[in-house]
Amino acid sequence: MRLTVIGCAGSFPSPDSAASSYLVQADDERGRTWSVLLDLGNGALGPLQRVIDPRTLDAIALSHLHADHVADTVVLYVLLRYHPDGRSAPIPLHGPAGTPERLLSLAGAESSHVLEQYDVHEWDPAAPVRVGPLTLTPVPVHHPVTAYGIRVSGPAEDDPARTVTLGFSGDTDECAGVDEIADADLFLCEAAYVQGRDDEIRGVHLTGRRAGEAAARGGSRALLLTHLPAWNDPRVVLAEAREEYAGPVALAVPGGVHLL
Repeated sequence: MRLTVIGCAGSFPSPDSAASSYLVQADDERGRTWSVLLDLGNGALGPLQRVIDPRTLDAIALSHLHADHVADTVVLYVLLRYHPDGRSAPIPLHGPAGTPERLLSLAGAESSHVLEQYDVHEWDPAAPVRVGPLTLTPVPVHHPVTAYGIRVSGPAEDDPARTVTLGFSGDTDECAGVDEIADADLFLCEAAYVQGRDDEIRGVHLTGRRAGEAAARGGSRALLLTHLPAWNDPRVVLAEAREEYAGPVALAVPGGVHLL
């Protein structure tokens, strides 16, 4: 299983990165590559096309419905609908309750055609989703809107007989759900806030320190920090996480590939 960072900017695209979007891929026993996109925020469709033909995606998984995680679904639909070679079937799209209405509101005048390009399913934490060799399990997390982290399990890149797990926090503050997600070979965790500067704002995002604490509590084998707004100094967030978590810690960068 491998992760490619498509966009990792927090809350809006930065000069260097699109907003949240992450491509997870794994090969099945026949050598067929399966591709699942976690979120598709503002500006992410552009760099996504450098990595994969979006028409070949096997599924899209939305953590929540804020624009920096879903906005480009309504421009992807244009590619799917009007590309000369088209796509034979709608893309399965998994998201929170209200996903169809959110896509329609973002699409505006074109709304009548958007849902034709997606086969929309509502997350059920009790019902993991299988996509080829990948299993996606939504875990409720703490954010101002209904939000999920996502655990993705699949075959290890170096040994397909071994199962590995990617934990994606989505957007969240401290909660039991994020600790559960952190029990992963790679914990892809948001860290939008800075300790000391943003302490009065709770229930929205993690700081680097709180991300490190979650990784330590959950037993993460490695921590990858993401969703940093353009005004943050990433060195500060990285240092905060390292104070609380003794394992490997890195910053997500656009185009970064991580083998699990």
